[in-house]
Amino acid sequence: MTAKIIVTPVFDLIVFGASGDLAARKLFPALFRRDLAGQIAGESRIFGISRSKTTAVDFRHWVKQRLEDYIPASERTTATVEKFLSRIEPVTIDVSSDQGWSDLSARIGDQPERVRAFYLAVGPDLVEPICRQIGKNGLASPQSRVVIEKPLGKNGREARAINQAVGAVFNERQIYRIDHYLGKETVQNLMALRFANVLFEPLWNSNHIDHVQITVAETLGVESRAGYYDTSGALRDMVQNHLLQLLCLVAMEPPLSDHGDDLRDEKLKILRALKPITTNELDSVTVRGQYRSGVMGQEAVPGYLEDLGRESSDTETFVALKAEVKNWRWSGTPFYLRSGKRLGHRMSEIVVSFRPVPHQIFDHSAGRIHANRLVIRLQPDEGVKLWLMIKDPGPGGMRLTYIPLDMSFAEAFGVSVPDAYERLLMDVMRGSQTLFMRRDEVDAAWAWIDPILEGWRSEAIAVKPYVAGSWGPSSAVALIERDGRSWHDEVE
Repeated sequence: MTAKIIVTPVFDLIVFGASGDLAARKLFPALFRRDLAGQIAGESRIFGISRSKTTAVDFRHWVKQRLEDYIPASERTTATVEKFLSRIEPVTIDVSSDQGWSDLSARIGDQPERVRAFYLAVGPDLVEPICRQIGKNGLASPQSRVVIEKPLGKNGREARAINQAVGAVFNERQIYRIDHYLGKETVQNLMALRFANVLFEPLWNSNHIDHVQITVAETLGVESRAGYYDTSGALRDMVQNHLLQLLCLVAMEPPLSDHGDDLRDEKLKILRALKPITTNELDSVTVRGQYRSGVMGQEAVPGYLEDLGRESSDTETFVALKAEVKNWRWSGTPFYLRSGKRLGHRMSEIVVSFRPVPHQIFDHSAGRIHANRLVIRLQPDEGVKLWLMIKDPGPGGMRLTYIPLDMSFAEAFGVSVPDAYERLLMDVMRGSQTLFMRRDEVDAAWAWIDPILEGWRSEAIAVKPYVAGSWGPSSAVALIERDGRSWHDEVE
C-alpha cells in the first residue's frame, strides 16, 4: 500500500537554531525525507539561521554529515542529497541585536504570496526577541507561520508571557505550537479507531471502561540535556504537554470534524474538566522519583546526580499521577499517567482497560477470565493490540486463553512509519493546525499543572529514589495498587 503524496505549496522555511541538536536530529532529516518523497515543491528554500558565521559550502557540508548520521545509506543517494542541499542557505544573525536581519530580508525578497514559515528551534528565552525582530523588520507576511517548540515556559505565567510576545506579531491562526507526539501515526489512528468504527464508541465511557493508563518510558538518562532538565523535570517536560495531549485524545467527545478548531475545542473541554489535585491529595495521587545508578541490559549506568555533576538535586526524572475527568462520560474512570527516564524499557503506549464481564458462565477449570484491553503502542513498534479471551484449540473441554489481535503498522502496510516531524512540518506548510496546540489549551494545561508544582514545593515533597532499569519508585506501584489495579507492564 502506497501513501498518497500531496505536494506542499512553494515555501521559504527559516530555521532559527539551525546548527542545534533538534535541527540536526529531526528537522533536516525530516525535510530530506519529504523532499525525497516528492512532497516539497520545486522552488522551496530553507534558510538556516545561526549566530556563527559560515559559508554555504561549509553549512551544507555540516547538514550532509547530519543526514549521514540519521538517514540510512539505503535511503539516500548522491543525487538526492545534493538536490536537497541546494535548497539550503545559511544566514548569520545575532537574534538579540539588529545584526544580520537586513541580510535575511534581502535573501527572502518581496514574495508575499509565498508561504513563509519561521521555525523557532531555540530556548524559550529567545522566542520574544526573535518575534520582535521579525515584526520590526517587516518579515511577517500574510502567508507567514511561526512554529514554537516546547517548553513554553516553566509555568503558566511564563507561558502566557511567551504567547503574548508571539501574538504581538502573529495572529493565532499563524502560530503552530508543536508537540511531536501528536504527529505520531498511532496517535492519529486512535482517532480513526474511535470515530471511524462503530465498534468502540458505544463502549467508550465509564460504564464499560475501568481505567486508562498512559505511559511514556525512556531507557536513556538526561545525557547532554542535564543542565536544561534540572530546571524542568518530568512533570513540565513530559506531562504538561505530551501526556495531557494523549489524555485529551482518549477522553474527548467526538468533534464536529477533524479540522483544527473543532478538534481543539473538544480537547480544551477535557483539560478544563480535569479534577484539580489538592495539596492534601499529593501523597496519594502523585509520585516524584529520581533515578540512581543501576544496570541497563549488561551495562552499568550512572545515577541522575552523576549525570548532572552535582551532589544534590530535587528534580524529578519520574512522575506518576492519578487524574480524573469530571464529566458525564468519564465519572469514576481514573486515568493513570507516568513518565520517566532510565526505566525498564523504551515504550510509549495507551492502555484502555475495559470492565470485566458481569457474570462468569464457565466452570473455574476453564481458567481465569481477564478483562479486555486495547493497547495503542506509539513507540518503538507502532501498532494496536486488542486483548481478548478465546478458547484454547483442542479437545478436552473448555480452556480459555488470553491473546491479542495484533496489528503492527509496519507489517500491515509494508511501509516504514514516517517520523512525526515529517508530517508536522508538511502540515505547517499546508496551513493545517489540527495537530498543533491552541493558546487556550496551553493555558488550561498549565492551570492544572501549576498547583501540583506549587504543592510539591510548599509541602517539600521530596523525590523518591529508584534504580535505573526498574519501573520507578515502589510508591508508583502503590499508587495504582491501592485501587486494586496494576500497571500494564506488570500484568504481562
